[in-house]
Amino acid sequence: MNRVLNLIALIGFASSLFTRTADPIIPQIAAGLHVEPATAALLSTAYALPYALVQPVLGVLADMFSKARLMLICLAVLALASLVCALSTSFEMLIAARVVAGLASGGTVPIALAFVGDLVPVAGRQLAISRVLFALMTGNLLGAFGAGALADLFDWRAVFIVMAGLGFATLAVAVPGLRGVGKAGGKFDLSSIGPNYRTIFSHPLAKICFGAVLLEGAFMYGVFPHMAELLHQAGETRASIAGLVIGGFGIGGAAYAFIVRWLLSRVGETWMMRSGGMAMGACLVVIALRLPWPFEFANFMALGLAFYVLHAVIQVYASELAPAARGSALALHSFFFFLGQAAGPAIYNVGFAFAGVGPSLIVGAVILAVTGLVCAAKLRRPPIV
Repeated sequence: MNRVLNLIALIGFASSLFTRTADPIIPQIAAGLHVEPATAALLSTAYALPYALVQPVLGVLADMFSKARLMLICLAVLALASLVCALSTSFEMLIAARVVAGLASGGTVPIALAFVGDLVPVAGRQLAISRVLFALMTGNLLGAFGAGALADLFDWRAVFIVMAGLGFATLAVAVPGLRGVGKAGGKFDLSSIGPNYRTIFSHPLAKICFGAVLLEGAFMYGVFPHMAELLHQAGETRASIAGLVIGGFGIGGAAYAFIVRWLLSRVGETWMMRSGGMAMGACLVVIALRLPWPFEFANFMALGLAFYVLHAVIQVYASELAPAARGSALALHSFFFFLGQAAGPAIYNVGFAFAGVGPSLIVGAVILAVTGLVCAAKLRRPPIV
């Protein structure tokens, strides 16, 4: 079991490397392809929107077929798409490659989490998921910081070349290791799609779980593609620093993986959700203050910890909405989360243009704090230990 969980975590790590690679190099991409930074920031939407839209389809396929095989196919497509990103000669070509990358990435992380749900009983699932989340956060950290460093040393195209190579290397390890692992799934039966989703949405907690992650994605992750430009405006033009700041989020997420057992036993899920949402709101207020980058780095570490204190609890509830269709349930969870991430950069684009950076971030802070309070009030059961 440990070997399989390690391979699932490795696939999640490789996929998460791609997720935030564009954020710290937005100014370099904008300059290289002759577009405005606000336009280049929509590369995040180009990745997140197809990631979201493909979830209902991939979730059903994951419940019908082998989750391991589907993850590996998607990782191969993701690596190829990264190579195309590196070779892009126009912004339109880069956008198209990011769309394909988003579609493929949608079949790795969410299905990996559903796979863990299949393999691990609910009593130990929070800890098993936190192990995979640690790999995801490490990937986010190295992806963001590595992208910035590579862009400073070479150029932005080198970022996508390296990411493609890492994807193919992961495939070489994971393909033999996951052969024959997990259930093969059921037969291809489109008639099960409607009943599966009706079962999920009939659960009284579904709207809370899905609504909460939609708001998290929009108002927390929506800030990320704008951070490099905000740092540029403050005089910090190094992509490596933007990557370091954004990568701080991954450090905070990794810290969560180390303290989750203590949090569950001493704090409990209700206070985790309450404090996580309020702390995320406080971190957005700090971003609005436009402090020097070392403070932003520390703030993003706090933001990463706060986010997972809330988000990981919601994720466990989502995994139990429909145990017989867990792949579909977690795919919907990711659908709403990444739909929020797709909308977030555009929402902040409009907010920054018409209301200013500070007021827009304060509105986002209030929404995140209220989200945590609502989750704490509605998602109730004895803590999982």
